[in-house]
Order: sequence, then C-alpha cells, then structure tokens
Amino acid sequence: MTKYKFHIITAITAASLLLSCNKDFLDRPPQNQLSEGTFWTGEKDVYAALNAIYSQIDGGEGSIFEDGASDNAHAQYPWESNATTISLGDVTTSMNEGWNFTAIRRVNYFLENVDKVKMDATLKERFKAEARFMRAFRYFNMTNNFGDVPLITKTLSVEESYVARTPKADVLKFVLDELTAVSAILPPSYSGGKNNEKGRITKGAVIALKARVHLYNEQWQAAADAASQVMGMGYELFTITAEDAKDQADDYAQWVNFADATEAAKFRLGLRSYEKLFWQSNENNKEVILDRQHIPEKDAQFVNTYLLSDDLGGWSSVAPTQSLVDAYQSFKTGEAITPVAPATRATLYAARGTNPAFYDEYKNRDPRFYASILFDKASWNFIEQGYLFKWVKGGNNCSKTGYNFRKYVDPPTWAAQVDNHANHIIIRLAEILLTYAEAKNEVSGPDASIYDAVDKIRIRAGMPVLDRAKVNTKELLRAAIRNERRVELVLEGQRFMDIRRWKIAPAVMTNLYDLENGLVQTRRWDNKLYLMPVPQADIDKNPKLKPNNPGYTQ
Repeated sequence: MTKYKFHIITAITAASLLLSCNKDFLDRPPQNQLSEGTFWTGEKDVYAALNAIYSQIDGGEGSIFEDGASDNAHAQYPWESNATTISLGDVTTSMNEGWNFTAIRRVNYFLENVDKVKMDATLKERFKAEARFMRAFRYFNMTNNFGDVPLITKTLSVEESYVARTPKADVLKFVLDELTAVSAILPPSYSGGKNNEKGRITKGAVIALKARVHLYNEQWQAAADAASQVMGMGYELFTITAEDAKDQADDYAQWVNFADATEAAKFRLGLRSYEKLFWQSNENNKEVILDRQHIPEKDAQFVNTYLLSDDLGGWSSVAPTQSLVDAYQSFKTGEAITPVAPATRATLYAARGTNPAFYDEYKNRDPRFYASILFDKASWNFIEQGYLFKWVKGGNNCSKTGYNFRKYVDPPTWAAQVDNHANHIIIRLAEILLTYAEAKNEVSGPDASIYDAVDKIRIRAGMPVLDRAKVNTKELLRAAIRNERRVELVLEGQRFMDIRRWKIAPAVMTNLYDLENGLVQTRRWDNKLYLMPVPQADIDKNPKLKPNNPGYTQ
C-alpha cells in the first residue's frame, strides 16, 4: 500500500480522545478532555483531527441497508440495522435512525481550534473547507430523515445545549451556502502524498452533493445546473475493453439469444464494466466523485459477508426482492419485461428439475441483472471455478427471497480469503447523469440532452438506448428515468429516499414472497415513515426538541 493512502487512521487515536463525546443529545464535551494546550501545537495535530472527522463521513457499506428499507431488498436481521423495522412499518420513538451530532461537533471543535496552529495558510483554509463539507453533508442527511434538526455551528456548553429544532428550510439554506463557499476553495483533484491523498473532498464532490440536495428538494433547475457543471469536469463512466479468463468461463449463451459475436461482446463487456466498477482493483477510477476510502489490511468493509449466501460464507443480510428482479428490462428490446405471475412461478420452480421453463424469465435481461443478482443456476467462475448459485430455502444464513446480491462483492479478495478493502462509492458520475436527466425533464420535458445523459449509462451497460419515438412525453420519460435510477444505483443508498420523495412508497412497499410464493415479510407503509422519529431518549433530555415528527408519540 502507498504510505499516504487515504483514509489515514494511524494518527486518529489522539484526535479521537480530544474529540470524544458522551452520549448526551448534542454530544456535549466531557470535562476531562485531553488538554488543548498539548494538542493544537502543529500541523500534525490538525491533520489528525481532520482525519478523525473523515472517519465519521456519511456513506459506506451501511448504504446497502437503505435498500433493505425499500422495495429493492429484504433485510432479514433486525439487529444489523433499522431497515427490517422500517420495512415492517413498526417504527417507534425508541428507534434511532441517525440522530447523532458527533460528526457535527467534531467539525465545530476543529474550526474553533485550528487557527491556534501556525501552518501554511492556504492548506489550513483547504482543511477547513473539507471539514465544512462534511458538516454540510451530515446536516443534509439528517434533514432527509428528520426534517427539522438543531442547527449547531459551535461547540456548546452544558447551559447552551438545550436548543430547539431549526426549520428544515433554514438548515438546507445553511447546507447550500456552505457548499457554495467551499466549492471556491477546494481543488478538482489531488496529486497524492501527505495532505493531498486521493479520497479527500474535491470541488467535484461539493458540486455533486449540491446537485443531490437540489434534486431531493425538487429544486429542479438548480439540480440540473449543478449536475451539468459536474458533467463538464472530466469524470468518465468506467468501462473495460476485455474480459479476464475467469470471466470468459461464464456461459451467458444459455441465458441470452445472441444474434452474433458483436452482440455477445456488447453484452459481456457491459456486464463486466458495471460489475467491476466496484471492485477494489478498480478503485479511484474516473467515475468516482466521492467515496469512503478503506486502507488495505487496516480498515476492512464487510459487504462480501453481508451479501453472499451461506455456501460462500456469507450471511444473506440483504437480499433482492422479486420486484427488483422484475425491474431489469430486456437486453434485446430495451423495454420492460412482463413478470411471471407468482403462482405460475411457484409451479415452474417446483418442476424446474424436469421442465426448464422456470428459467425463461431470467433470459435476455439487462446485463446489469446478471452483474447484480444471483439467481438459480447463475454462474460465477470468478468467485469459484464452476460455481452455480443455488437457493437453499430455510438454510442457515441463506436468502429468504430466493435471490442473493452479487453487486459490490469483490471476488478476488473472496478467493484469496482476505478482507475486502474496496472503497465504497458515495457519489459517481452515473448518479449525476441521472440527476441531470430527472431534473431537466421536470423543468422542460424531453429534449436531446436528457436522452443523451440516460443513454450514456445504458450504452455502458450494454443496453439499447431509449426509444425516443416511444418515450416521448414528460411522464413516459419520468418513468424511464426512475427505472434506470433503480437498477443502476441499487444498493447505493438512494432507493429509500427515492420512494419517499416520489411519494410512491405506499404503492411499492407491499408484502414480499419467495420463489415458491411463500410469504417472506408482511410489509406495511405508514405515511409517518416519510420522516423518522426524534428518539424519545433525546426528547426526555431536551424537551425543546418537541413536538416529534407527525405520527410519533412516546
């Protein structure tokens, strides 16, 4: 590993002591902190304190559980996340879905103390901008979950800490103002080496987050403008031009009726380009705008375990739903498929040993389907020579739906029996293209720039472009963009927010069934779930946080 590979952790211990906090509602500082006089003495202390803030950045492997709270996936273990509880509709004020001010307090404390240190002024201002970005990012995510939240921009004494919630609109204004300010300070990229490690916040990350903020809040023109700016900053969709020998061993001719070798190559390279975008060997590629960096051998992530099935040593923590499987379109036509009726699927599944008709619904699908979903008899030679997926119903650590996820799993590290240290992408160019397409369509309806943005993603995946003669109204294009967003960004922490902001959650959060048409989970949507509750424990400490969000009582 490179000596200064970012996200650096080795210096965090002292900073963590300095920035440690108790469990009170606004994370008030303890009275026995490490002496400020012995810490803020040089640039190394500033560096360590900033890295401690980076360790709190939102995003990472936990994003897969966001899909478990949506129609994309089933999260079967309630002790791993709140996704199971949310999907059941059983949310109460005893649950905490991210009401936490640790990262915010760390930033405030950093900004209040960094000027004590004599160091390069330009570098200091850049470090401040990086910290301010992460505070803005945290506040944005908190507004998505809670609406109104206390806007705290300084460290608070005990007497000051009992504050009320700030209206969401004011918090979002603060977020956008901060992002605008730091975008003028932060560079477009980093050259490497200490203080300039890849993975630090860039100008592109700032503007990309602005695009997401505007999109989520239906500020359509501003979202389109920010996305367009990022699209012109030199990022590129990740593609590969050749398959590995292990990849070539996968027989996709049994699943796709290829017209010729050219079509087969288009399919296979589309599949591999999408799949390998997330592999550790391809981290820091030109599509990545913001990611959560992991240090090899020091800072593992565990998606290999969360997503794989028991036969590969996984837990099947988050598994695809049939609804997600049905969302992948036809590779041949580029249009939606007609799903098999659940009762028919169950009959075909029972007879699959003698009648191969069960497998017909998995044929001729979007290459991203094969790159993302493990289904019965799906081959995966890179993970293990001759491997074919087989669902074991009721098996220990096996999926309850009949499918497992393949996306995000890193086969080379699995095969080597070492931890997965792949960086977790938080924002990438494909999201920005979809943000532009959605926002621009809402502003003015279909135009060539919208089709072009979506088609870039589809072409990378090996899919046909949108049929502009058929998808020719704002409503039809909206549906196409939403489906593209669903399959392209699956497991990336977007879907739960999408079904809420589009107000489709009541229609899509329906009961889950397995391949045998057996009930997997009884789901219930309650409109109170558009926001999460402020934890009652925090309200008990600070009554000024009342009233709670609509629908939540003690």
